[in-house]
Amino acid sequence: MPPEDIVTAFAPFETLASTLIGHATENDDGSHDIAHILRVFRNAMRIHAAEGGDGRLLAAAVLLHDCVAVEKDSPLRAQASKLAADKARGILADLGWMAAEIEAVAHAIETHSFSAGLPPVSLEAKILQDADRLDAIGMVGAARCFYVAGRMRSALYDPFDPRAEARALDDRRFAIDHFAAKLFKLADGFQTATGQALAADRHRRLETFLDLFLDEIQGLSG
Repeated sequence: MPPEDIVTAFAPFETLASTLIGHATENDDGSHDIAHILRVFRNAMRIHAAEGGDGRLLAAAVLLHDCVAVEKDSPLRAQASKLAADKARGILADLGWMAAEIEAVAHAIETHSFSAGLPPVSLEAKILQDADRLDAIGMVGAARCFYVAGRMRSALYDPFDPRAEARALDDRRFAIDHFAAKLFKLADGFQTATGQALAADRHRRLETFLDLFLDEIQGLSG
């Protein structure tokens, strides 16, 4: 059984969390750990409160959306959400869920990932995608970016061309290249009105973070 404080954090779906939390993560990736799952859950519940949808299906999709771990630099990265959806199908089938409910959860999981490039159709799928992408921008998104760069042994930035003005972006070599290569593109793709509003605020924070970071490394201020 997971610790009670973890389960209660997923209120009002504590019973569901108690059942599924053991399947939520596979490895030691701190950018896709229980803390990430909980942040995505809180984002999803905030959007759900405004947009509607089936909260139970959404909570299940959140809890299982990263149930298969694939590193960012793996050639299987684009398949991660499909692998997670397939695993979720098996988990929920073993628990006796109805076929339609299983497919609704699997669809949300399979379409949540930026790497998969699949459009979410159901409201629950749109909310999960928005909730997960909110955790990739803003201050937490910046922190996760550098954490993942450390796991991949990337440098923080190119000391001679940090803005990539005379070279191609390469976010496998330089952490801050990931801002322009992906993170700054996310805010334009949110699916719900509530998600869009939250994303706009976090996008501004991310821009401010990068501006201050560049200011410091280039010695533009005191």
